[in-house]
Formats: sequence, C-alpha cells, structure tokens
Amino acid sequence: MIVRGRKFVASILGGGFLAGGLLFLAIAGVPSAALAAAGRVVIVSGGTPRSAILIQHRRLKQGRRPVIIILRGGRPKGLRLRRTFGFEDLARSSGAVLAYPEPLLGRWAEAPGPDANRDLTFIHDLIAKFVAEGIAAPGKVFLVGTTTGGMLALRLACEQKNSFSGLAILAASLPADLQETCKLPRPLPLLMIAGTQDPVVPFHGGPANLPHAKVELASIDTTLALFGKAAGCSGGITTTVFPDRDTRDGTRAYLDKLNNCKAPVELVRIEGGGHSLPGLSNESIPGAGQGLGNGDVNSAKLVWDFFRPLGG
Repeated sequence: MIVRGRKFVASILGGGFLAGGLLFLAIAGVPSAALAAAGRVVIVSGGTPRSAILIQHRRLKQGRRPVIIILRGGRPKGLRLRRTFGFEDLARSSGAVLAYPEPLLGRWAEAPGPDANRDLTFIHDLIAKFVAEGIAAPGKVFLVGTTTGGMLALRLACEQKNSFSGLAILAASLPADLQETCKLPRPLPLLMIAGTQDPVVPFHGGPANLPHAKVELASIDTTLALFGKAAGCSGGITTTVFPDRDTRDGTRAYLDKLNNCKAPVELVRIEGGGHSLPGLSNESIPGAGQGLGNGDVNSAKLVWDFFRPLGG
C-alpha cells in the first residue's frame, strides 16, 4: 500500500475542448500510403477476423507517428464511441494516430484464461501490423483503457514483452490475479483517473460490480504502488488540488503524484466521484451513471497532457 504522506500544493489545472468528427472510409486491404483520415482495419488474429477503427489527421508519407490505442469498456461503436472519448481534436494538432480496437461480443475479457489470451494476442497483432505498415513509430505506442479495457491494458503492461510508452487507466484497477505475478520489466508511465465512491470498480479493491461477470480487483493504491516500485519512486506523494470549477457536483478533483520517479506515476483522484469519466460523456462506461460525476477536469485533456511529454 502507498503511504499518503502528501505535500499539499494549490494549482490552477484543468481545461476542456470539443471533440471533432471525421468521415469513415473502409480501408481494409488498401496500401498504407493511401490510408485516408479515418477507416477500419481488419486483421486475422488467432484465426478470427478482428477489426479496429483507425483515425489519422496527416498522411503517412510524413513518417511514422505515435499511436494511441483506446480500449473501451462498453458497447458503443463508430462515431458514438469517438465522441465519448473526445481525443480527436487534440490528435489533429499533434499528428498522433488513434486506434479503437473492437472487442468480440462487445467487451474485453476481464479474468485470466483463453478469452483474455485471445484479446492480448489481438492487441499485439494489431500493433505489429501498424509497425510493419509504417504507421506506428516503434517505442511510441500508448494505451488508454476504461473499465474492462483498463483491465486489459494493465494485463498488457504486466507482460514481460510490453514495449509501451505510457498507460492511462480510467475507471479501472489491477485485476487481483496480477497482484503477485505482475513484474513490470522497466519503469512505465501511468496515469489513473478514479472516483473514491465508484460502486463498479471499488477504489479500495474488492469484487467489481460488472453486469456480465465478477472479477476481484486490487485497490487503486496497490495498482499505483506496483508501477511506483518499477519506477523507483520514493518519498511519498505530492497532492495538487484542481480548481472547483463545478461547485454543485458534490465532488473535488486532486492530482496525486508519486515522488522521485524514473517515470511519472500519477492519480487523478475524484473525491466523492462515482463510476464516470470526469468532463466527458460516459456512454461507453458499463455502469455509468452510478454515483456522482465531476465537472472540474476533462479526462481526455488530462490523458493528452500526460502523454505529450512522453512523445504522444
């Protein structure tokens, strides 16, 4: 567990933006140099056709770029999914590529076993395709995951072969089966966003209240501590308070940063917050609407600001 000996600092963090929209073009089988701004990639992984939505704002002739893989937690697809996360305007300015892999049966496997192995293999195969076709810059692949997508992202991070540049885990925590076995091979930047009163993903650990299965989760502190240990963090936590932009939402947002780390390990802690993504539509989050939302910060901008110094 993390000892919360915090240095308390006031700040003026926060901000928001509007999500953009692009035309979808079917691009499966089209040479990479001809890829349009947005489309669907289809690969065969483990003998099964799998697909992902790919969003690009610059032509590939400009060279390999960072890729941000967004692992959703719920069922929405297409434009509805993209509006939910709201990363596209920020990607347009940076040139990063966004990829939205599509889970089988509308959700990612949350427990260890064949289904989880299938999903892990799919993400690795997808990344390999992006690198082979000149889309992804090697060593510049980032993961964003919500709920079961966040659990999958943490499984990917715990693999010895992971080569990710950073993770953002929203409304999720480490599956308990990884608590003793996860051995991060190197310092790995981590941003978490979590509500202290989340009834679906308990902040202090325990059974997740998912509609399709029950899985035991480690606490948010335990998840942070695992990454903090790999990053060599020491000296407790520094806490920054975000401005209370929405004084009527019943919550407050704080940034908890582990100190003296070789890679940043941070938590945006929503005191009193429920199962929601601060500042965003929550259509894609299973169990969304349970508990209080927060309007002080914008989840997508927080993730983007965290990734940007890392090359995102």
